[in-house]
Amino acid sequence: MSWFELAIPTVLEHEGGYVDDPDDHGGATNYGISLRYLKKQGADVGDFDGDGDVDVDDIRAMSVDDAEHIYRTLWWDRFGYGDIVDQALATKVFDLAVNMGARQAHRLLQRACRAAGKPVTVDGLLGPVTLGAVNDLPATAVLAALRSEAAGFYRVLIARDPVRRKWQTGWLRRAYS
Repeated sequence: MSWFELAIPTVLEHEGGYVDDPDDHGGATNYGISLRYLKKQGADVGDFDGDGDVDVDDIRAMSVDDAEHIYRTLWWDRFGYGDIVDQALATKVFDLAVNMGARQAHRLLQRACRAAGKPVTVDGLLGPVTLGAVNDLPATAVLAALRSEAAGFYRVLIARDPVRRKWQTGWLRRAYS
């Protein structure tokens, strides 16, 4: 079993604090949680300033504890990252999911399993077959393949939309760390 408490510092380090970059399609972001994502969750989850709606003021008002609660309940627990036995691998999948979306991160993990010798279906679902493959393979092999898959994914994003080149250094650091 892997632990959220050991994984969340990596996510928070990579995501940083409040940013409102006009080139970020998610809008204003704090601790990696974007306004677009928070709006989808609704006021029950994201109305941090208590005014009945979810807007940029809620992104600014979000505390690190608020962000950690969202990450634990809507990411770590929801997708079962704690069922990945190797802590480094669980942390990497969680970190990538926060950045690129869970289904995409899970597809990359499945491709990494295939590269490491387990032919799993690449469907973006982190179910029992994928988890079984992940936990059966040497974690170092899956982690190396996952890092390569993530770097390739980021490079394709940049090739398709050169405006994203400004995030290349951070994305590749994230992929390979």
